[in-house]
Amino acid sequence: MFRALILGVLAFCFSTAIGRPVVSYLRDHNVGKRIKEEGPSSHAVKEGTPTMGGLLIFGTVVVLTVPFNLIDRLSILLPYGMIGATGAVGFVDDLATVVGSSRQGVTWRFKLVMLLALSIIAGWVLWGPLGIHHVRIPWAGRHDVGLLIIPIAIAVIIGTTSAVAITDGLDGLAGGTSAFAFAAYGIIAAFQGQPFIGAFCFTVVGAVLGFLWYNAYPARVFMGDTGALALGSSLAVVTLMTEQWLVLPVVGIVFVLEAASDLLQIAYFKLTRGRRLFRMTPLHHHFELLGWPETRVVARLWLIGIAGAMAGVALALKV
Repeated sequence: MFRALILGVLAFCFSTAIGRPVVSYLRDHNVGKRIKEEGPSSHAVKEGTPTMGGLLIFGTVVVLTVPFNLIDRLSILLPYGMIGATGAVGFVDDLATVVGSSRQGVTWRFKLVMLLALSIIAGWVLWGPLGIHHVRIPWAGRHDVGLLIIPIAIAVIIGTTSAVAITDGLDGLAGGTSAFAFAAYGIIAAFQGQPFIGAFCFTVVGAVLGFLWYNAYPARVFMGDTGALALGSSLAVVTLMTEQWLVLPVVGIVFVLEAASDLLQIAYFKLTRGRRLFRMTPLHHHFELLGWPETRVVARLWLIGIAGAMAGVALALKV
């Protein structure tokens, strides 16, 4: 645990240090986010804020994992490869959201196919080379799910990645809630005697904290899909490697609420032929339109995220 925490501090320092030149480069080269017209009108002032800030996150993890957490620990190649692959796809997609860009972005269909392919590979690696095909159920022990780990991996990875991407809509929201979730799984891994997974988790926590240095309200840089896809997919892999994917909805309660609000809004809209359950989704926009300042929305969702992380760790320890 000591090593994991020190690596987290190192990641924070590294991410913060490279943040200034990266943000300056993005700003000087007009890599500014194009704000969607269907969002809250108050977000119009954010037009032009640099995006692709996820480079600070997955870049830091990719750089530090090789010398400190990969040699003789080849199982870490799974979350390492996932964060690198999805971060790269997110980077390409973010290029299309830049103000004045004429580039064609990555379609959601392509993202889904890409996540499906990566999920199948991850599921096979878990079942075969790593031999991780169990689930830990609070108060009920550890149970083998066999080949079912592959469809489970598909559902967990695609669902978690999508939920984290949906949550990324306010300054500091996705970053903070992701940090809480990774910290929770870092603690769970430590209790399980899996220090390498714990070290990976806290490397991500440190990298995210460095990103939040520049993403705190008012944000100087946005995460973009470069960070959101990388965080969501690698978090899902970590939950599968610790065999604690059943407590993920508790640890990531904010992600669940945000994604559920979108699904409920669509279903209610169709069932009632045009009526809305929320003023706007995802959920954080609903609270904004109720008159809450952005900082209050983020702070309260952070508090819910912290409580969920604590509850999830508590449940994981009851196996």
